[in-house]
Amino acid sequence: MIKDKIQEALNKQVNWELYSSYLYLSMAAYFASAHLKGFANWMRAQVQEEIVHAMKFYDYLIERGGTVTLSAIESPPTQWTSHLSAFEQVYTHEQKVTKLIHELVGLAAFEQDYATSVFLQWFVKEQVEEESSAHTVLQQLRRIGGGGEGLYILDRELAKRVFIPAGAPKP
Repeated sequence: MIKDKIQEALNKQVNWELYSSYLYLSMAAYFASAHLKGFANWMRAQVQEEIVHAMKFYDYLIERGGTVTLSAIESPPTQWTSHLSAFEQVYTHEQKVTKLIHELVGLAAFEQDYATSVFLQWFVKEQVEEESSAHTVLQQLRRIGGGGEGLYILDRELAKRVFIPAGAPKP
């Protein structure tokens, strides 16, 4: 049986992961309305990743005999001052998620919940990838500036992103 403190923290993380998907869906709409289909595609793939993350926590809670408690998901922003500011928020958001995962790892260690410690290691590794991916796009946007040909090329590149579920072989 999972300890109450761990259960509560993991339920909060389910909510946070669902908020993340909601945020990225809002960003997908923002980019789609700006006719940047590649950026919108990148965000939609990110939405799917975040839902998978939420479901991993959800399933883990049930597997451990815990109770999943869903709470209201905060409304995300719907507008950004620029494409760059949107990706700055993506990167900052992923850093926040990393911090939350690290706090969960610390709580699991403190509570001597070794099963949860092992479970969380996948997320520790995943967050390295998440931050790196967001940072790469952010750096590319900073290099190309406000738009022009560079934005068009980056949009075409981001259109190639395909969501690959965790554990599935990469093409």
